[in-house]
Amino acid sequence: MKLTKDELKQFDEQGYLFFPGKFTSEEAALLKQASEEIFAMDRKEVWREKSGAARTAFAAHQYNEPFRRLGSHPRLIDPVEQILDGKLYMHQYKVNAKAAFDGEVWQWHQDYGTWARDDGMPEPRAMNIAVFLDDVTAANGPLLFIPGSHKVGVVEAGHDLETTSYPLWTLDRETVSKLAEQGGCVAPTGPAGSVLLFSSLLVHASPPNISPFGRTIVYLSLCQVDNHITQFKREEWIAHRDFTPINALADDCLQELTKTQGIAAE
Repeated sequence: MKLTKDELKQFDEQGYLFFPGKFTSEEAALLKQASEEIFAMDRKEVWREKSGAARTAFAAHQYNEPFRRLGSHPRLIDPVEQILDGKLYMHQYKVNAKAAFDGEVWQWHQDYGTWARDDGMPEPRAMNIAVFLDDVTAANGPLLFIPGSHKVGVVEAGHDLETTSYPLWTLDRETVSKLAEQGGCVAPTGPAGSVLLFSSLLVHASPPNISPFGRTIVYLSLCQVDNHITQFKREEWIAHRDFTPINALADDCLQELTKTQGIAAE
């Protein structure tokens, strides 16, 4: 998947790109099934809400074949290589759930703020690319972005250790309000299989999910190989230390699994 000049311009101006239905319903169903299998596991990589519902499964590409293939998928790797202009390694891999009724908030933050403070990543030459495994709607806890907020650089943040089960460097209300006065606030929504690509400096959050509809999104946090992290305070399965460049697989690498596992679109 190569980005056009217009898409590159939009990313530079807004800090994100959204591609509805970039993966087929069969591919999304395969990954959704894999996520449910992982969330049922008793593993240290699977973090849970206070209610016990799954919140995040880290490093799923290291112990699940569909997610391993997704981590090297050309529809995800190629556009990020194009934007960052270099080979990539996997800094972090997360499967994030917002369980029906019990999905908790993700506070306002910048990902690079955490990567710089906790992992010693030298520069924001890293970004996220995500795949919706469920339909994401206005009702079930979509991501919220402040367009253009990546232009302000790293914003002062506080370390929130109490709000949820996951510690996060978060922005205060005054900062978020000022940024939103300039850029507004958007919530990209779309069907399972949609792809969302966004800058590591883009200010974002997501609200609690009190709807009866769960939503799961898988995130690849990709970093230029020569910009790898320099401190190792967090577990390896949270902030990876293998800086080997990713070589993209064939475009049909997930389709092969849908055939062998008999996955059909719902």
